[in-house]
Amino acid sequence: MIGALIRWSTANRFLVIVGAVLLAGAGFVSLRSIPLDAIPDLSDVQVIIKTTYPGQAPQVVEDQVTYPLTTAMLAVPGAVTVRGYSFFNDSYVYIIFEDGTDLYWARSRVLEYLSQVASKLPVAAKPALGPDATGVGWIFQYALVDRTGQHDLAELRSIQDWFLKYELQTVEGVSEVATIGGMVKQYQVVVDPNRLRAYGLPLSAVRNAIQRGNQETGGRVIEMAEAEYMVRASGYIDSLEDLERIPLKVNADGTPLLLRDVAEIRLGPELRRGIGELNGEGESVGGVIIMRWGENALATIERVKTKLERLKAGLPHGVEIVTTYDRAGLIERAIETLRDKLIEEFIIVSLVCMLFLLHLRSGLVVVISLPLGVLAAFIVMNMQGINANILSLGGIAIAVGAMVDATIVMIENVHKRLEEHAPSSEERWRVVTEACVEVGPALFFSLLIITLSFTPIFALEAQEGRMFSPLAYTKTYAMAAATALSVTIVPVLIGLLVRGRIVPEQQNVVNRSLTTLYRPLIALALWRPGLTLALAAVVMATAILPTMRLGGEFMPDLYEGDLLYMPSAYPAISADKMTQVLQQSNKLIATIPEVKTVYAKAGRAETATDPAPLSMVETTIQLKPREEWRDGVTVESLKAELNDLVRIPSLTNVWTMPIKNRLDMLATGIKTPVGIKIAGPDLAVINKIGAEIERTLPQVPGTASVYAERVTGGRFIDIDINREAAARFGLNIADVHDVVQTAIGGMTIGESVEGLERYPINLRYPRGVRNSPEQLRTLPIVTASGAEIPLGRIAEVRVSEGPGVIRSENARLNGWVYVDVSGRDIGSYVAEARKTVAESVELPAGYSMVWSGQYEYMQRAKERFILVGPVMLVIIMLLLFLNFRDIADVVIIMGTLPFALVGGLWLIYALGYNMSVAVAVGFIALAGVAVEIGVLMIMYLKLELGAAELEAEREGRHLSEDDLRDAIGKGALRRLRPIAMTFVVIVAGLAPILYGSGTGAEVMRRIAAPMIGGMVSATILALMVIPAAYYLWRRRGLSAARKHGAGIVEETP
Repeated sequence: MIGALIRWSTANRFLVIVGAVLLAGAGFVSLRSIPLDAIPDLSDVQVIIKTTYPGQAPQVVEDQVTYPLTTAMLAVPGAVTVRGYSFFNDSYVYIIFEDGTDLYWARSRVLEYLSQVASKLPVAAKPALGPDATGVGWIFQYALVDRTGQHDLAELRSIQDWFLKYELQTVEGVSEVATIGGMVKQYQVVVDPNRLRAYGLPLSAVRNAIQRGNQETGGRVIEMAEAEYMVRASGYIDSLEDLERIPLKVNADGTPLLLRDVAEIRLGPELRRGIGELNGEGESVGGVIIMRWGENALATIERVKTKLERLKAGLPHGVEIVTTYDRAGLIERAIETLRDKLIEEFIIVSLVCMLFLLHLRSGLVVVISLPLGVLAAFIVMNMQGINANILSLGGIAIAVGAMVDATIVMIENVHKRLEEHAPSSEERWRVVTEACVEVGPALFFSLLIITLSFTPIFALEAQEGRMFSPLAYTKTYAMAAATALSVTIVPVLIGLLVRGRIVPEQQNVVNRSLTTLYRPLIALALWRPGLTLALAAVVMATAILPTMRLGGEFMPDLYEGDLLYMPSAYPAISADKMTQVLQQSNKLIATIPEVKTVYAKAGRAETATDPAPLSMVETTIQLKPREEWRDGVTVESLKAELNDLVRIPSLTNVWTMPIKNRLDMLATGIKTPVGIKIAGPDLAVINKIGAEIERTLPQVPGTASVYAERVTGGRFIDIDINREAAARFGLNIADVHDVVQTAIGGMTIGESVEGLERYPINLRYPRGVRNSPEQLRTLPIVTASGAEIPLGRIAEVRVSEGPGVIRSENARLNGWVYVDVSGRDIGSYVAEARKTVAESVELPAGYSMVWSGQYEYMQRAKERFILVGPVMLVIIMLLLFLNFRDIADVVIIMGTLPFALVGGLWLIYALGYNMSVAVAVGFIALAGVAVEIGVLMIMYLKLELGAAELEAEREGRHLSEDDLRDAIGKGALRRLRPIAMTFVVIVAGLAPILYGSGTGAEVMRRIAAPMIGGMVSATILALMVIPAAYYLWRRRGLSAARKHGAGIVEETP
């Protein structure tokens, strides 16, 4: 079938060329329109429910909001994990779905189940779905600053909330614009309890008066002079004066009592859960652009920047927009790195063809066919929705050598035919066609094997699957395109371009030198085949040493061009103290010459995608371009320098990358490479276990820092109401709660309407009567009879500790321990750490401990490889059998395959790399190439052996062992040039990746290293071991034939 396809292509070459031109055109269109990003979207399909429950403590939020929601969401179809966070004022519930679930289907299912549970939530709790964004949706951040001092934080926050936010949300691809820090302007009504007592007014009367004094209405329409007039009555509060003039009651003389007579009315900041600080210069307002799911990151960022440039004209004088994070630079650097590497590979491949063939136009066959294969891959990528990123383009980069291998072998075989005799112009196409048909079927099957060898990558799950499936897809598409092109356009291009003088192989200095070097080696291997196989076995045995010493990790750190400083403070830290800590750390970080900007966020941004407590800091450090760094400074040395510089008491330092951190936080909740999740029914016991682990782990070598979150470290003032004492005064629980939440905490009882802007109105008592437990005990409460009593008469007021943040996973309470590892691989570290913890920490009944973070991904990937690897081998063996129809040939290739991996293992060990998913991908790619080389070597050996058998048959004799040895030697020598070309093309093509730098190089180097090292051993395998094994097998066949009288075997005396 393959031969017939090649003959059809050469006979209908015009149609084939037209098809190639159309393919190139469609490829260029796809190339221009394909979305660009730095890395694949690794985040889980997740839906977030954010519920605001104003003024409530974490335990109240957990009991009344988070727990009912998490238990209800466990029943959502496709949900695998339901993670709950209960903070002061807010509840977050993350529903993580199975891979492959459509995001909008998941959102509709969550809404369906949310409607069932909404009636069980408190009236004041308002649940809402988070944005239709992913974990890597934070693509751009900016800060608003006013260096002239004309605008305070409240005014900057108003500019962000009511001007920039809504303008930027109209940009295509933007799901949400979240605000960080600043002060929200608030109208504060501070009521004097003594004046209320003097006028006989309860606090509820003040609240009702304010609510009744802040409204507008309409009076339908009236007709005048044949025209219709709509009636409207004003009444919104939009100034302090409006509030001051709200009437409370009228005395006997008809004099109104106004709000200003019993309260101080002023502007102030609303309670905040997020703080932003820029460059150590003081607080600033920030904004985060969150990209919609499935959008083009680079295009969205460019549109946002264009919009911001236009909006700058509308900013007040002195207000500037400072970019604090921009992923566009990372994307552009990543694409540029891979683009340059692809161009280098194209040039290298062309030069290798010209060097070995000494024929310029033969090189043009590769120059034309290779980009066609790449463009075909882009067409399928675009149709499937895979964006161009480090991994997807990396798949094409590592496939280039294998893609051109078939073309090289075909060109080389045609050269051999044309060297033997120069055909006439009429015979030329027949000779070219027959030369391509001779090797075409084997090439097709070998390329098909390489294509299918990536099957295990498609079986990976979760984050590791999303990381490498784009690479596997693009490599598969590129190889599939190369496979199709090798039997269609390539024979046509060879026929059109391989013309003129063909330099004989032995006249080429390179080929002649290789032949001179190889001839005695293959002769020795065939003369002593047993010794050759024994030496190969010894070499294979040496691989045990690096295998035993290799460490394990999920993935190497991907340098993103920016750093993230993520220390954790102890719970219950105040907003003012947090501001001071941010400014102090930012000032220190900004002193490093490589730092461009440093923007710190404590607490959470105004978005459901950021469940951070006030004690959690995220400092985004923009670094200058590498060429502006001091000599000798690396990312690791920079981290070490920063770690030594920033030493703030009570803060535990963690240095990571922005995208990586956000992915880890949203996927597992753990912000460090290794984390421990402790689950159980009692937070106090969980806290105790976490503290024990925190004391134990520093003993383990490689521990950079350990921090067990204090799940019970929050500080509380508990007001424990005595029901009987309250009943004696006619008070129920709700009556006392009404005073607590309004007079002490301050209740938002409405909002002002100032044009398009809205600001909250807050009612509370003065600070002097509520700022200590002693003052709270004397807080006046009005009874049903109008009498006033102190709060201490009916309730006990005391200071206590409790949970500042409550976390749960699948409705079980959790406590988390963050472990940062340095100078050691994660696999061996966790193995030792687990043993140490198991010996030192005893878990009570009902409690469990799970090791999470990157370690969780690594273990899952290892299990999948163990499961799917044998399946891949069976598929390869089946394809080999379909090609050769001889089980012996299959056994020779598969039996010697481990030898090809030896060089890769040794190079990985020499470079100091750990075994990771990236390294495993490199070995899988190497296995495919090694099998392909073995297939082609067996093919050439069979061809020469077939020719020798025909010659022996013509001479009327049977094949002798010398004939067998000579035929195999000739076949191996014939395969020398294409094997050498394949070796040089793959190694030279991957060398720029191995020794290159730039964004994504950390991952790509670990894919390239096993392929380069393995190509050395795979080439030795093809040139020495396979011929020796094949000779032994066929010699055994000759002996068996002689023994059974199948014919006379002539032996050399």
